[in-house]
Amino acid sequence: MWELQSASFWRAIFAEFFATLFYVFFGLGASLRWGPGPLHVLQVALAFGLALATLVQAVGHISGAHVNPAVTFAFLVGSQLSLLRALSYMAAQLLGAVVGAAMLHSVTPPAVRGNLALNTLHPGVSVGQATAVEILLTLQLVLCIFATYDERRNGRLGSVALAVGFSLTLGHLFGMHYTGAGMNPARSFAPAILTRNFTNHWVYWVGPIIGGGLGSLLYDFLLFPRPKSVSERLSVLKGTRPRDPSAQPEGTGEPAELKTQAL
Repeated sequence: MWELQSASFWRAIFAEFFATLFYVFFGLGASLRWGPGPLHVLQVALAFGLALATLVQAVGHISGAHVNPAVTFAFLVGSQLSLLRALSYMAAQLLGAVVGAAMLHSVTPPAVRGNLALNTLHPGVSVGQATAVEILLTLQLVLCIFATYDERRNGRLGSVALAVGFSLTLGHLFGMHYTGAGMNPARSFAPAILTRNFTNHWVYWVGPIIGGGLGSLLYDFLLFPRPKSVSERLSVLKGTRPRDPSAQPEGTGEPAELKTQAL
């Protein structure tokens, strides 16, 4: 429980709350239908992608900018953060998403508010097909995040924030017509709460969680394995104080963060 005594831990929790709040506010806000015309997929895809890229740049060095319970679950499966931190991140993300959606709801005219529920299945798409799409969309996003965040890569190319943002944009460009491109349980949960529409809502939890877990296993155990023993992985999951001699504690004498928590 040493993390609970660390100011940097609580800063990271707040960063996840703050980042998810703005991700939902701007992403869903750009997705509202203000007129009778069709919803422009490119506009929505770029809005969510640019929002995530901005937030990765803003808070990535503080919390890792997961902004997504499925991404946090992927890092947990890869034994890159403690169970306590993972659960705290998820709680902060869900709360931030609800607050962001509520803020958007409060500043939006009543006639437009009904369009907050972006995640809906296409009439011709079954729940099985939708779940498969959500798995694949989240899988590619997690693979991109793991690859760009990986501290073992020397000379990482380009911008981490833009790479992650483009990966999310790609998911929306493909997935909007199938499922509305959830890829994020918090982003799907918040408008469902406000609109009280939970039709097929489980798809937007099961798909991303499975996709995130598969992405973590694929990257950490097959594509670029991490040489960690079972005891080392359990130590991370339990939140044992890190003993990396190269890790420098903060000036206040607080425990150092694990290296995989930041970009």
